[in-house]
Amino acid sequence: MKNKWMTVVAIGAVAVLGLAGCSSASPSASTSPTPTATGAQVADNAALEAVTWTADDKGVPTLGFTAPFTVTGSAARLVKDGDGATIEAGQIVQLAYTVTDGSDASVAYSTYDAGTPEGVMLTQDAIDPVLWGVIVGAKVGASFIYAVIDQSSQATPPGTVLMAVTVQSASTPLARAVGTAVDPVAGLPTVTLADSGAPSVSIPVGDAPSDLVSQTLIEGDGATVKEGDNITVHYTGWLWDGTQFDSSWDKGSPLSIPLATGSLIDGWVTGLADQKVGSQVLLVIPPSLGYGSTAQNSIPADSTLVFVVDILAAN
Repeated sequence: MKNKWMTVVAIGAVAVLGLAGCSSASPSASTSPTPTATGAQVADNAALEAVTWTADDKGVPTLGFTAPFTVTGSAARLVKDGDGATIEAGQIVQLAYTVTDGSDASVAYSTYDAGTPEGVMLTQDAIDPVLWGVIVGAKVGASFIYAVIDQSSQATPPGTVLMAVTVQSASTPLARAVGTAVDPVAGLPTVTLADSGAPSVSIPVGDAPSDLVSQTLIEGDGATVKEGDNITVHYTGWLWDGTQFDSSWDKGSPLSIPLATGSLIDGWVTGLADQKVGSQVLLVIPPSLGYGSTAQNSIPADSTLVFVVDILAAN
């Protein structure tokens, strides 16, 4: 997802992508996978058992270990179960966490400093199998430690990052926009929905709008989305010539991300704020609120972007 219509995300979001990444496989709500415990996995699990968790008076965790700490793959350990509702596959969990560099025990990122947790959708194809069994079936409030090879590391061998994670909430998102249909506006792209809810568009002949268009297609009756909320959405994006460049429907899983500058292009932040959960929104985003004169992979410079967004949840 990076380097397309999203801006470069913060290090914390990159770290969470160690838990959940984009996938073209369909999400599954079946029982948890049981990865084979190889010798390397047994060793990684044993190493993680020695890591300690302490928290200050504000609940911010610190991990204790002898540096450098390394794993050969990944390992996860439940430190303490919560006392809330049972966490289920397919839910969105809001995670508060710190990311610690295994090489020197320095804290690289903390959602506590950022001021907001981050949402991850629990789909079996998107979660590390060693972590799946720790989260799914635990209770809200659970705390766990996750150690994984740092895929961004330039070192040989690559370093390890450790995450101290607490599940603050869990909720089940909508599957698609649900609400009252709004009469289409003449001159805007026409949207057609497949039986699944996936959209297609017909772009009108002529120049693209020069200003941001945020047109409600289906008005939901859920909570009003505010800038800074963690939102979960299904979306498809096209260029003004009708070329599709991205779609969560094709990937088989919606996106959870903060509705904030630095995580999303400004057209999304402005266009989705004050919409309601359950709504479907047509966005036509001029280059000034998208990528301007900078090309982004399959998106040429100075492109007007068209999105159809289903708002499935917001926290």
